[in-house]
Amino acid sequence: MKSEYQKCLDGEPFDGSSPEIKEMAVRNKRLLRRLRETDYADQEAKQDIYRQMFGSIGENVYIDIDFRCEYGRHIHFGSNVIVNMNCTFLDNNRIDIEDNVMIAPDVKIFTATHSVHLSERMPVRERPGMSLCDTIAHPVRIERGVWIGGNSTILPGVTIGCNSVIGAGSVVVKDIPPYSIAVGNPCRVIRTISPAVEN
Repeated sequence: MKSEYQKCLDGEPFDGSSPEIKEMAVRNKRLLRRLRETDYADQEAKQDIYRQMFGSIGENVYIDIDFRCEYGRHIHFGSNVIVNMNCTFLDNNRIDIEDNVMIAPDVKIFTATHSVHLSERMPVRERPGMSLCDTIAHPVRIERGVWIGGNSTILPGVTIGCNSVIGAGSVVVKDIPPYSIAVGNPCRVIRTISPAVEN
């Protein structure tokens, strides 16, 4: 029988109150508190927290103030990445951010969702203390060279292809091909970028 955490990783409905998941979330909240309390200029201390918090992190990763995430360990950063202020990564499943990615302020990346059916979203629970609802999580991938504009939202299961640009305020509900400029709610491709210019 699968654990709730394995269901989480497999994209199946899971109960986030299971001990393993709760422990992971609490550990991450404590690391986030330490990060908020660390002097902004103390790069060494911040890097130490990042190494404990994230699944992996490359070189030259800059994360501005008021960053939030769910479990931390499911986030994997490449190198030369900018995460501007007030970003939230709901990493119930894996979030991969490759090299040379820019993420503007107020961007939200969500891997978690719920069933549209109330009986599945909020099932009758067998014991006290269980989560009020079941969650379903799908991985998100941001490929190399992507720039995500401010106040954009990336929804579960989305891949944004390499060297693409997402316009500010977009809601990305499906995959965006490489070398695309995409904007809007829902986000759609409005033109392509010449790979020759990028290489």
